[in-house]
Amino acid sequence: MTLLLSEIQNFYHRSPDSNEVSPRTLDADGNLVMVKSKDWTSGFFPGVLWLLYELTGKETWKNHARDFTKNLEQEKNNGSTHDMGFKIYCSFGNSYRLTGDTRSRKIVIESAYTLAKRFNPSVGCIRSWDHNRDKWSFPVIIDNMMNLELLFSATRLTGDPTFREIAVIHANTTMENHFREDFGTWHVVDYHPDTGQVIKKNTHQGYNHDSTWSRGEAWALYGFTLCYRETRDKRYLEQAENIASFILNHPNLPDDLVPYWDFDAPNIPDEPRDVSAASIMASAFYELSRYSKNGSLYKRTADSIMSSIINGYMSRKKEAKGFILKHSTGSAPSGSEVDVPLIYSDYYFLEALIRAMRLEKGDPVI
Repeated sequence: MTLLLSEIQNFYHRSPDSNEVSPRTLDADGNLVMVKSKDWTSGFFPGVLWLLYELTGKETWKNHARDFTKNLEQEKNNGSTHDMGFKIYCSFGNSYRLTGDTRSRKIVIESAYTLAKRFNPSVGCIRSWDHNRDKWSFPVIIDNMMNLELLFSATRLTGDPTFREIAVIHANTTMENHFREDFGTWHVVDYHPDTGQVIKKNTHQGYNHDSTWSRGEAWALYGFTLCYRETRDKRYLEQAENIASFILNHPNLPDDLVPYWDFDAPNIPDEPRDVSAASIMASAFYELSRYSKNGSLYKRTADSIMSSIINGYMSRKKEAKGFILKHSTGSAPSGSEVDVPLIYSDYYFLEALIRAMRLEKGDPVI
């Protein structure tokens, strides 16, 4: 990660007027791709730095984390996106959790207020995208489950139950409409904004409308596990267990448990893997192992995924500009970010590592 920090400084030397704030990936020529604060991935690099501080206790990581986190503060009022959890909770949320910084606490709360404005009570969901209005009226993507942690935290911090209520309603609506009988997921569900009626179910990043996009399934596993943590509603635990069963029993899951980018991609085994999905799954399985009767299975699964990643998908020293992991897939249908490092893959890998360590010690989950 020291190498990545150096590459970022080189980027700013070449582009001193740039308003990009965080690294996201590498382009086809191996050059660093930086993004603006409004990008949905902007919070992951500050989050990586906070997790490195948690792992090492070294002040240098905390100082770097603060520097990169402060560049995202303006996003607390960006109501044009649902990605507030990714941007703010991974950065300012970790800042507050690890340091007790009161300004970070305030920004988490303000961001939750901004996110809550995207909730439509007629639909029972937080709107995901504002783009492609010619395709969708009120799109909700499975990824949106990851923003609920911000809302749950805001209720804990303020005592206002509204945030929690929105999160619960969103989770319930998602549970009802986003899953097939086998607990595979649709990526996008489009609703009528006035009646809440489901208009269509399709994909944007998966292979086709009837396939299960691997990272989407990982978001679902993680999201319903955290919903159980926050509510102790057994329906969410059962949902997470059913999602886990889909993943672990799918005939196209490779032996090393690092999934192809879509469970139904047409040319398996000659399809790109998605290490980001594997990292998210590992982190989720570690947490789910705390709650489920299948806990030992989920712990072994998470351990196996982490072992596979470490032995087969990590960057070597001075490789990949300092990103930790290789071989992730952003959006295969559009040919974007295929078989590359992705910063959110690194984030959830480090989170999974910390969760494994905390699990061994009997410490609470993060």
